[in-house]
Amino acid sequence: MNWLKYTPNRIVLLSLLGVIVSGVSLFYLNHAIKHTTGYTYDKFIFNKRLEKAKALEELYGVASTNYYANPTKDAGTIKAIEKIGKTGWYRNKAGVWKHDDGADLLGIYQTLMLISIWLLIYIVYHYVEKNRNDQLDRLRLETTVKDLELKTIKSHINPHFIFNSLNSIRALVDENPERARKAITELSNILRSSLQASKSETVSFEKELNIVKDYLALEHMRFEERLQIVFDIDEKTLKLHVPPMMLQTLVENAIKHGLSKRVEGGLLKVTALFKNGILELIVQNSGQMDTVIKKEGFGIKSTEERLNLLYHGKASFEIKNLDHTIVQSRVRIPISI
Repeated sequence: MNWLKYTPNRIVLLSLLGVIVSGVSLFYLNHAIKHTTGYTYDKFIFNKRLEKAKALEELYGVASTNYYANPTKDAGTIKAIEKIGKTGWYRNKAGVWKHDDGADLLGIYQTLMLISIWLLIYIVYHYVEKNRNDQLDRLRLETTVKDLELKTIKSHINPHFIFNSLNSIRALVDENPERARKAITELSNILRSSLQASKSETVSFEKELNIVKDYLALEHMRFEERLQIVFDIDEKTLKLHVPPMMLQTLVENAIKHGLSKRVEGGLLKVTALFKNGILELIVQNSGQMDTVIKKEGFGIKSTEERLNLLYHGKASFEIKNLDHTIVQSRVRIPISI
């Protein structure tokens, strides 16, 4: 019944239903009145109104006068005639009660009123339903856009890192086959996590930390003794959940824009704390931050966007120079346990 999808068709159908319901209602009302009084609905109404007209004559004191033949112009008589006329009954000049045929339009008027009420109910319902559907469509669209944005951001891995890792592994194949096999495993773990990142909004911090350790192990092959790594991890943080690949992005950003530019290398420290319902992740590296990188770097931008999308402004991210030798990135995430 695709034709029901169109609003005009619905209105026509509802109008027909209104007429049918009104007709059925009047039929049963007529049947009930006839069973009780012996009159049909129309006859019953006519008699009731005739009784009312006679009662109005008595009320206004014109019953014993010939107001119908020679109506006076006094206010009382005029008002009485108007009131009596509204019942649909009147006396002709001979004093005989007559029914105004125009009053028969009342039934039509009542039916039209019922249909109008049905239409009004439908219009209000249609407006509320349309507004609700519009809100649902908007929410679905926002959710779809959010998912697409998150998948785009989470799937990013620096291709230079992959290229450098493969070069390092190639150099180790003959020199240290065992280390080369381990490096291949570490790289595959990182790539697998990157592919799986789009399937979930969060992962355990323990899993994220293991990926970071694999990443740093591969980078250590390239930097060797120039890269000093320190972990300061609160055990309470390991079972908490964080956005996938976020810590890895911060660490990668620290190496790419900090340590890799220093001939002498430097220190990279990863700290994780949990206090008062807040998970705090801190990455510190030797070097100085370029203001252009701070504004335009993908790692910084993606971190801010992901936190905003996932935690609706309740999480925070900052990156700054602590002094002339250390750059610090810090993420604060509210955790509900």
